[in-house]
Amino acid sequence: MAYRVNNIGLWLDEPEELLGQRAAEKLGVTRGDLQSVRVVRAVLDARKKGSPRYIYTLEVELAPGRVPPRLPPDVGETPPPPEPPARVKEPERLPLIIGTGPAGLFCALALLERGVRTILIERGREVVARRKDVAKLMRDGTLDPESNMNFGEGGAGAYTDGKLSTRINHPHVRKVIETFARCGAPDHILIEGKPHIGSDLLPGAVARIREELIAGGSQVLFEHKVEEVLDRDGRVSGVRLADGRVLESDRVVLAPGNSARELYERFAADGRVVIEPKPFALGFRAEHPQGLINSIQYGSAAKNPKLPPADYKLAENLDVNGEVRGIYSFCMCPGGIVVPTPTQDGLQCTNGMSNSRRNAKYANAGIVVTVSVEDFEREGFRGPLAGLEFQRHWESKAYELGEGKFFAPAQTIPDYLAGRVKKDPGGTSYRPGLAHTDLNRLFPERLTQSLKQALKAFDRKMRGFVSDEGKLIGIESRTSSPVRITRGEDMQSVSMRGLYPAGEGCGYAGGIVSSAIDGLRVAEQIAAELA
Repeated sequence: MAYRVNNIGLWLDEPEELLGQRAAEKLGVTRGDLQSVRVVRAVLDARKKGSPRYIYTLEVELAPGRVPPRLPPDVGETPPPPEPPARVKEPERLPLIIGTGPAGLFCALALLERGVRTILIERGREVVARRKDVAKLMRDGTLDPESNMNFGEGGAGAYTDGKLSTRINHPHVRKVIETFARCGAPDHILIEGKPHIGSDLLPGAVARIREELIAGGSQVLFEHKVEEVLDRDGRVSGVRLADGRVLESDRVVLAPGNSARELYERFAADGRVVIEPKPFALGFRAEHPQGLINSIQYGSAAKNPKLPPADYKLAENLDVNGEVRGIYSFCMCPGGIVVPTPTQDGLQCTNGMSNSRRNAKYANAGIVVTVSVEDFEREGFRGPLAGLEFQRHWESKAYELGEGKFFAPAQTIPDYLAGRVKKDPGGTSYRPGLAHTDLNRLFPERLTQSLKQALKAFDRKMRGFVSDEGKLIGIESRTSSPVRITRGEDMQSVSMRGLYPAGEGCGYAGGIVSSAIDGLRVAEQIAAELA
């Protein structure tokens, strides 16, 4: 009999050989009664400064005939592996999937598991070729609007970190992580509490997923931009590509990512697909030396080689002039770099990434404040694209402050709080480079005051966060989609049957794992219709 044993702790100076003994003690048996011991999860607990430890979940198998005298509350029988999904009848016209980010790729994989091939359509290039376009943008500010940090195989996550941690609790989380590991991501993501692949390794895993799809008979069309989603009598009938070609299908999965602005503008203009504005968050990238973050988070244990580069998670709900807003850290990247993520000339925005070893000099994270439909209206933006126009407005202002070529406007955190331009922000990981300026010139005053109050509160939680070693880099604006393509319980657009809005871009996810899960859910719905 196999059991799942939770909450086994080890201090940093204790060997892993003790895990089996502690599991046996919890089960009320001897170490010799355990036939096997396997780590299934390891989480770093650094809440006690100077004394971090790891908390393990183990899977143990008892020798034949041995039964534990008792099962504590945090021990249970290991659940059986899930049954493979039932195969369904493939339709005459293959489903089309717009976008090869996590939602699109995992939707295609799940349909293929059920015997349904698909045609994936991607405006950008395949993931390895994308690397050159990303490198050119970082080197000299030259943007390819069709192949960049957001567009191309793997979606926005392929070159911005590959974090697989998620706040959602869904049975498909494990499936997503296991799929990446099966396709070449390092095995340690199977047990990490905060699994992370890294921007250097994730592209390889994405390419393996594509190869698996093609081997199963699916097609992937790169550098093919969808200009229009077609319909007939209220049901989707296919898509028209930029080269004029029409691909026919009565099932289209819409998973283009949150920067596919031309598609959303078309939907808003012709009214055939219901689209609505959606709240999101925007702000800056905060960058600090990684050594400083290690010292703040780990205290006297900061230099222990068993500890990874420290991360942080910060959040405040603050009442500013009668309005309660959430301000929080987003996409924290230990040992990482800040990267440019524009998709259009004249618009400046950033994100963060880390390679698998997380060994760069700096740590960075988005520090963002929530914005609402009411915020859009106050700035004069109304209608279904109000959030998109609000987002674009501040990206344009950030580009102006950076004085072109995607130089990022930047300021030390103390100077930002004081409303002065005194100390140069200094060294940075960001390329093409920084423009020293006053970031108080960005965002409405109510948002600026919220960010400032939160930064002071964050410094009370992490002493040293507000210091001349910390800088803000502008701007972080694509935390999630500013629009939502409205869908019903059947995962289909409420206005166009057979159109399945999916993933982050359509307003139903945020991050690699949740987007992948949304793609899996859409695949389940389509399979149920074909059964």
